[in-house]
Amino acid sequence: MTPAVIEFIHRAVLIGVGATLVMDLWALFIKRCFGAPSLNFAMVGRWIGHLPRGRFLHENIARSAPVRGEALLGWGVHYAIGIVFAAMLLAVVGMPWTLRPTLAPALLFGVLSVAAPFFILQPGMGAGIAASKTPRPNTARLRSLMAHAVFGVGLYVATWALTHFYGG
Repeated sequence: MTPAVIEFIHRAVLIGVGATLVMDLWALFIKRCFGAPSLNFAMVGRWIGHLPRGRFLHENIARSAPVRGEALLGWGVHYAIGIVFAAMLLAVVGMPWTLRPTLAPALLFGVLSVAAPFFILQPGMGAGIAASKTPRPNTARLRSLMAHAVFGVGLYVATWALTHFYGG
């Protein structure tokens, strides 16, 4: 691997983990202050664990057979997706953005990333497209959108911190 590729991967990992951490801290804040439950990452792990078995769609993931280590798998995938999204952002905006990050591209990317749960995760887990099969779809949609907007802010904050505290 070239030094440029190594640097790209390094930054994507740090920014992705940082942004996902910001998103998780937001979820913790919302849960503690407002009692709103956050996504159960064990269910994400269960869904992921069924993929190699050829099962993409579930009527209700909570009623599907448990998968060994599903909580750890779910949390790991959650952070891996954050890294992949950070890499996608860097591929679009370019590495120079990491030296002088601005909020707009990160926030826009975060908001657009809500397409993943709307069209992949939620339907796969039995909640329907954009949570259409949930008891309160608009509430679920708004919460997903807020979480992904916070992820976008996290992309900016993590990049800013990387640049200012570690010299970029």
